[in-house]
Amino acid sequence: MASETQSISGTLKRRGLMFVLSSPSGAGKTTISRKLLDADSAIRMSVSVTTRPIRPGEVDGKDYHFTDRATFDRKVENGEFLEWAEVFGNCYGTPVAQIAQGLEQGQDFLFDIDWQGTQQLSQRMRDDVVPVFLLPPSVEELRRRLTTRGTDSAEVIAGRMARAQSEISHWDGYDYVIVNDDVETCFAKVREILAAERMRRVRQNGLIGFVRELMKSDA
Repeated sequence: MASETQSISGTLKRRGLMFVLSSPSGAGKTTISRKLLDADSAIRMSVSVTTRPIRPGEVDGKDYHFTDRATFDRKVENGEFLEWAEVFGNCYGTPVAQIAQGLEQGQDFLFDIDWQGTQQLSQRMRDDVVPVFLLPPSVEELRRRLTTRGTDSAEVIAGRMARAQSEISHWDGYDYVIVNDDVETCFAKVREILAAERMRRVRQNGLIGFVRELMKSDA
């Protein structure tokens, strides 16, 4: 009987999920995202369409799908995005087609988006979305991280700090909230959430048939 159960179990397919990481700039979502992609081959980054110029070292189709504003606006009108937003003058959007197909095939996607994008995803595909928000341990630590990375001017840092207050106010729109006071501890918690969400009953395709077979079998 054990061998029959194992055979049936081996045919089960899992629906993919949309794993969202959001945080204010400097709270660690980029670092955690990179660590997750390096550690887990079963999840890949959702590739957004953007109107911003391509940067040195970036690859079209890998980092982003680069396009012009007119084309982007046309895609919005045609309903080709699951979510989209304009940030600092540039537009970013998640293509419907690639995500829908991937989820059906059991592919997990990682999203590095803000609360507005998360809200849009949740409205369109709630059962597939796993929203996680990362908080800094303090405002002072957030400012220190932004300053010490040395990539932004004082004016830009001030703008990011002001934006952070607004972003943090939307923490209660997420299913999971983690205070990122230590990168490795935060990363471990993120992986635990992902592992648990992959096992949710709603994502186990074929589970009903499998259980029915178990119930029909002799003890």
